[in-house]
Amino acid sequence: MKNRSAGKYFAFAVLGFALLAGGALFAHATRETADGILKTLPYICIGIGSGVFGANLGTAVNILALRKDPRAAKRAEIETNDERNVSIRNRAKARAYDIMVYVFGALTLGFALMETAMYVILAVVAAYLIVIGAHVYYLAKFSKEM
Repeated sequence: MKNRSAGKYFAFAVLGFALLAGGALFAHATRETADGILKTLPYICIGIGSGVFGANLGTAVNILALRKDPRAAKRAEIETNDERNVSIRNRAKARAYDIMVYVFGALTLGFALMETAMYVILAVVAAYLIVIGAHVYYLAKFSKEM
């Protein structure tokens, strides 16, 4: 197993918590006077901060727990690298991608029918095209390799 340090994950967890708390305080301070982007910025900070906090704290706790039990660490490494588990994860990602293509299409159509602001629709379409473009790129890349 790789010898990873939990310190950097704790540092990012603290940064994530600071972003979360700062967004909450900013939302509370500007709830009546906010206008435009300042209305949504605190909630974006809360969302990103909670994601960064949770992911990094979980990784740090996992590293510390596995460091204390070498047998569990070895078992976890074997399960992670097991060919069957890798195949299962790849199949799950493929199915999720297939579903996501239809969900993005439906979401775009729904936003267009609701006459949502054009920049929102264009943002969804841009994300959709990025995903499809990445699919085409990796399809071509892996076809050349195999």
